Amino acid sequence: MSSGLASLVDRLDGTLPAPDPLPRWLAPLPRTVEDVGLSLAWAIVAINLVGTAFGFWYYRFQFSAEPAVIWPLVPDSPVATLFIALSLASWKLGRQSETLNALAFFGCWKLGLWTPFVLVVFADGFLAANSIPMYAFLLGSHLMMAVEAFLIHRYSDFPVAAVAAAVAWYGLNDLVDYFVPVVGTPHHTLLPGQRVVDGAITHLSPTHELAAAGAVVLTLTATFLTLATRVKKLEAGRVR
Repeated sequence: MSSGLASLVDRLDGTLPAPDPLPRWLAPLPRTVEDVGLSLAWAIVAINLVGTAFGFWYYRFQFSAEPAVIWPLVPDSPVATLFIALSLASWKLGRQSETLNALAFFGCWKLGLWTPFVLVVFADGFLAANSIPMYAFLLGSHLMMAVEAFLIHRYSDFPVAAVAAAVAWYGLNDLVDYFVPVVGTPHHTLLPGQRVVDGAITHLSPTHELAAAGAVVLTLTATFLTLATRVKKLEAGRVR
């Protein structure tokens, strides 16, 4: 670690939440990275709000093909970046919501990994529709969302009720995205090969099934990680 970064971390030690004695598989980021990330919370909030605005713009074509009633469940990644922005901002302002924290973790973990998963699995289709710089941006920016998820445990205890709310929201997303659409066809992010035919979006196999499998696995693992974090904090007597 450079002397400048070490000095910054030393100055911040008294202003940041104390680290919890979590195993590496629950807190994979180095302590220094956590500290610097939390110290730059307002900058990260701003970046995520810009990402949210870009994401809504990116979904503009899908919005035009989806019934308006389902729009809140369509832009998964922009909503996830909004959740983490609001979570960090609420913590900095001393008005944090544990439900918002759990939603932010689920969103960053799930969309931060699901999007790279489909970008890699269906790389030919995505590269045909996007330039290499845009493809690289989508891949890298979503992976950074997964990194952001592991800042949240420093200021959240993931109570069961908050995790239940996050499971309900992202479980509903999985349900209408892949299995039981409320109106029209399934509402997941558009994937290579999909077309709008007679006002309805097509869903090709096995693309649809692979995307669904990734989404469900990530919802389940987010549930496990948040509840495991709470258990480890309880065992250490660190639940606030």
